[in-house]
Amino acid sequence: MSATQPSHASAHRSHAAHEGHPVSEAAIAITLGDPAGIGPEIIVKAFRDAPDATRGAFVAGDVGTLRRASQALASPGQLAWPVLEIESVAEAATVPPGCIPVLQVIAPPTHIELGHISAEAGRVAGECVVWAARAALRGEIAAIVTAPLHKEALSAAGFPYPGHTELLQAEAAAHLGRSVADVPVRMMLANDELRTVLVSIHMSLRHAIEAVRFEGVLETLRITHRALSHALGRAPRIGVAGLNPHAGEGGLFGSEEREIILPAIEAARAEGIDANGPHAPDTVFMRARAKAGVPSSGEFDVVIAMYHDQGLIPVKYLGVEKGVNVTLGLPLVRTSPDHGTAFDIAGTGLADASSLVEALRMARKLSTSSS
Repeated sequence: MSATQPSHASAHRSHAAHEGHPVSEAAIAITLGDPAGIGPEIIVKAFRDAPDATRGAFVAGDVGTLRRASQALASPGQLAWPVLEIESVAEAATVPPGCIPVLQVIAPPTHIELGHISAEAGRVAGECVVWAARAALRGEIAAIVTAPLHKEALSAAGFPYPGHTELLQAEAAAHLGRSVADVPVRMMLANDELRTVLVSIHMSLRHAIEAVRFEGVLETLRITHRALSHALGRAPRIGVAGLNPHAGEGGLFGSEEREIILPAIEAARAEGIDANGPHAPDTVFMRARAKAGVPSSGEFDVVIAMYHDQGLIPVKYLGVEKGVNVTLGLPLVRTSPDHGTAFDIAGTGLADASSLVEALRMARKLSTSSS
């Protein structure tokens, strides 16, 4: 199967939005995620419990999977939350309150076992994302909110990408007629108290350290500045973390700060970007943290982290249920929950939909600010 040409998508083209007919900016597609994980469950809970956040949204996925998830969540003796199949994106705006609109964009899965990795589950998750990406790039939907997928299942299905971010980057590059390298993207993780953007994403720690280069740090600063300028309505205050303990301590613990990170900050400042650092990684996140209920009350609006865990641990420690993953640099709006497929609790009804709800709210805010 080609990762950029889902094998079954053409069979369901009658269910998809018509190309060349943009819809209301309120149309947000929620991709199904891995059907063996908690994605379908948290989608049902979001529509059931947060009608304000799901207003105007629809699910790009599989009707049968959502109906099974809804039935599993129903209390004994009560009806399941209704799942309504729609024939086009435009129909999402006309669905009665209290229903979950689903656009069938893939061939229904043949067999999915909850809590287990499979190529079939990876196929379902990946094809939903590809459909949504292309719809967003054509201007048919305002934003994408992606439910969690499993990287191993995605790989087993034949998608040569380690996750959502890289898949969406490849789709955007193909749409724009550019190479992937010419569409640089970055991951931002955010909640009400802290935002962090990563210089590198999914790679080993050894390779992530090697990826701390002048060009990469400067590009991260540029992408962050552009994206948050739109979101905040002003230039963001960007704090930059060092790579080494104590930000290198003047070269005693490493030279990357002096030779790479500081020159990139200086170059960014010369372009009018409000960047500051490099700061000790063990304290810069505390300095940036906003007081509860007081936006922008921290010293920085966002922190640039040098690698995945350096930036994500502080945000996730504050509460996975409120974190939102945002892909910066794409010609579309994409957000997702700050957690994975949680195979260990799939089907138990224990999954918390709070992060998905926050991702929906963030997607609506970003799509409005960029329109």
